[in-house]
Amino acid sequence: MYVMGNVTRNTIAMVLAGGKGERLSPITLNMPKPCVSFGGKYKIIDFVLSNLFNSGLKKVYILTQYRAYPLNKHIKESWSKWAGLGEFYETISPETSSDGEEWFKGTADAIFQFLRFIECSDVDYVAIFGGDHIYKMDISQMISYHIVNQADITLAALEVSAEEARRFGILAVNKDFQVTHFAEKPQEPAAIPGRDTCFASMGNYIFSTKKLIEVLKEGKRKHADLDFGKHVIPMMLEKGDRVFAYNFADNVIPGMRQEEKGYWKDVGTIDSYYEANMDLVNVEPQLNLYNYKWPILANQGNLPPAKTVFDEDGRRGQNLNSYICGGCIISGGTVRRSIVGSRCRVNSYSLVEDSILFNNVEIGRHAQIRRAIIDENIKIPDGAEIGYNQEQDLLKGYTVTESGITVVTKL
Repeated sequence: MYVMGNVTRNTIAMVLAGGKGERLSPITLNMPKPCVSFGGKYKIIDFVLSNLFNSGLKKVYILTQYRAYPLNKHIKESWSKWAGLGEFYETISPETSSDGEEWFKGTADAIFQFLRFIECSDVDYVAIFGGDHIYKMDISQMISYHIVNQADITLAALEVSAEEARRFGILAVNKDFQVTHFAEKPQEPAAIPGRDTCFASMGNYIFSTKKLIEVLKEGKRKHADLDFGKHVIPMMLEKGDRVFAYNFADNVIPGMRQEEKGYWKDVGTIDSYYEANMDLVNVEPQLNLYNYKWPILANQGNLPPAKTVFDEDGRRGQNLNSYICGGCIISGGTVRRSIVGSRCRVNSYSLVEDSILFNNVEIGRHAQIRRAIIDENIKIPDGAEIGYNQEQDLLKGYTVTESGITVVTKL
C-alpha cells in the first residue's frame, strides 16, 4: 500500500461515461450504461464517483455522450450539489461543449476534446477512469505509487488467470511491474514474473499532466479515433516512456473484508449484471455495501421508509432475503431474494422472486415474477406471469437471455 500525504490535491479526475453499453440492451436503449441502476438505489457511475470522493479527489469532470440527459440529470441532482468551495463534479458532453461539435471517436479522443480543461487546471497529475464498473478503490494509493515510480503513466491492473486473460488487454511487465508490452485479447498472454497469472488493464490511468498533454497532441496528429489501449499506450512504450502497472489487489480501503479484496465487476452483459446484483442479497455478499468507512454515495431523495402492510393468511406483506429501497410499499405481496428500487409497489397475493425491479415499478395483484429484470416506470398487470414460460415471454415482446433471465422494458 502506497500513501504519501495529500497527493489528491494536485490531481484532477476525468471520468469516461459516454458508452452505449450495447451488450446490456434493452436496458440501455434509453440511457448509457453508467446510468443503469445497481443495488436498487445506486447508479453504476456512483461507484467510481464514490471512489474518487472517498479518496479525496473532488475536482472531477464527467464526460458524457450517448443518451446523456438522464446521466447529466443524476449528476446535477446529486453529485454537483455536494461540491463545496473550490470543488466540482461537472458533466461535459461533446454535443454541447466541444469546439468541433463532434462525438468522441475514442477514449483518448474524448480527453483530447477537453484538453483545455487540463491545460488550465495547473495540476501535476490527471486520473482518467471509466464510469461503468462496480468496485471500491482508494485512488490516492495508486497516485502515490505513480509518484514513487516517477511514472509517465500508471495503469490499474487486475490479476486474472491465463484463461480469463484472453478477454482483456494484457500488460507484460518486468519484476518491478514496469510495463514492457501491451496486447489486446492475446491468445498467449504474458504472465506476471514468478506467477501463473496475468495483468489485465482495467482501463483506469494516472498520467503525469505534461506527458498526457504531449502524447495526446502527438497521437491526435496520427489518429482521428485516438484510443488509449489501441494507440496511446503502445506509442508510449515505443518511445520508452515510464509505464507502470498498479496491482489492484494491493489496494486496501478502510473497513474492507478479506473476501472483498480485488472485487471488480464489468456487469457488461445482462447475465453478469443480474448475477452481480443477486450476490448482494446473499448472507455475506462479496461486495459489502454496509461498510460505513467507505460509503457508496447516492442521491437519497426525500423518500419515506419502505414498509410492509397486511398480515393475514394468504395476504401478507413480506420481504425475505431482499434489498428494499425507500418509498416502497409491499402491500400484501411477497418479495423473496430480490432487489426492489425506490417507489415500487407490490400488491396483494403477488410473488416476486430472484428479480430486480427498477424505480417506480408496480406489480399487480396475483402477479408472479421470477428471474426477471423490470425496467423503471412499468406497471405489471394483475395476474401476469413473467419468467415461467420463455416462449410466452418472447411473444409478449420481452427479452430472454440464454440463462433464462427475462427483461421487461417499455415497448
